[in-house]
Amino acid sequence: MNSHTIDAKTFQKLFLAGANRINSRKDYINELNVFPVPDGDTGTNMSLTILAVAEPTMATICKAISNGSLRGARGNSGVILSQLFRGFTKAVSKADSLGKDEITAGFTRAVETAYKAVMKPKEGTILTVAKGMADKAEELVDEDMDVIAFCEAIVAYGYEVLSKTPDMLPVLKEAGVVDSGGQGLLEVMRGAYDAFQ
Repeated sequence: MNSHTIDAKTFQKLFLAGANRINSRKDYINELNVFPVPDGDTGTNMSLTILAVAEPTMATICKAISNGSLRGARGNSGVILSQLFRGFTKAVSKADSLGKDEITAGFTRAVETAYKAVMKPKEGTILTVAKGMADKAEELVDEDMDVIAFCEAIVAYGYEVLSKTPDMLPVLKEAGVVDSGGQGLLEVMRGAYDAFQ
């Protein structure tokens, strides 16, 4: 692996690390769950969604991620997560490896796919966090930085957007929490990033 691209085997490793991290943090995410329904299952649903996956060529892992997460999707955040994966994998499945251009295209397509899948997209949710990361990728794609620094900046910005979700959704502010779906998405991203370094 070089620091300019991510090959299929590394992509699989990153995805599985992200899956393991959200699985280990699902109870915490469940506690944050107040929107759209305070049913305390966002972490469990997102974890079950992401664990329904995995195998290595870029095309096969993308297909496994897309199909597995779609079949395994549970709850609103799980469905949105599966749509984010579906869009991302559609954009990158023909690539041999993932560089900054492919990652940016993946984030952009992920957000487009997820927003289309939701009848009434609400800001202050997992969608907002995903869109923030896609926007940051587009902003930085031409900067002189390697893939690791690029991904680090995107994840860091995701946390910045997440911290603002209580200002976008009054129910989050009242409960004194950030959006649980957004937190779950960042657990996946953080797990993948930590495994990439």
